[in-house]
Amino acid sequence: MAEAQTHLLHLGIAEQGKLHLLAGRYKESLRHFREALRMAASAKAPEIFYRHYAQCVLEALELAGDFEEIIAYCQEADAHYETIPHMNPMLKKDHGELLQRLAIALLLSEQAEAASRTLERACEIAGQGKLPLAETLRDWMKRGYSVPPTMLRQAQRRHRYFIVRDDAVERSIARTLPPDQGGQAAQAALLG
Repeated sequence: MAEAQTHLLHLGIAEQGKLHLLAGRYKESLRHFREALRMAASAKAPEIFYRHYAQCVLEALELAGDFEEIIAYCQEADAHYETIPHMNPMLKKDHGELLQRLAIALLLSEQAEAASRTLERACEIAGQGKLPLAETLRDWMKRGYSVPPTMLRQAQRRHRYFIVRDDAVERSIARTLPPDQGGQAAQAALLG
């Protein structure tokens, strides 16, 4: 029973984080996502929760403009994926999506050459047709186009890059954290 309550609690906290993110309250969304991540890890929740909350954290960081933290996390995760000897198609797509996020952070931090190389890797690893946004951006960059932030955001929306969307929030289960909960310990859960 306690396990089910913890599960519902971290899920509700993450949903509240999504509401904060949609409202542009990035610091508050990060506090909620990181606490949900910490709670899920401590409750030994299924990995899908950890992965989803980590994606929410990365999305909030991207929208807040904190590209350095995204780059560091994605490079560390990329190194981990590189140690896996035989990846199934789902892991390859996950790895490709991670590299896509890394490439976008590199692009937004004005590291176009590194972004281009990373997009190429993302498309190769995930496989043809698996990452339409990465393929679009890769092709634009191969043609020598610059990709300003407004053009990038339009492409991201068109390809449904963002996982936190108004139509994908369970408002009825959202739970707000007390102001003193969700600090450094929660942030450490993401960066491990």
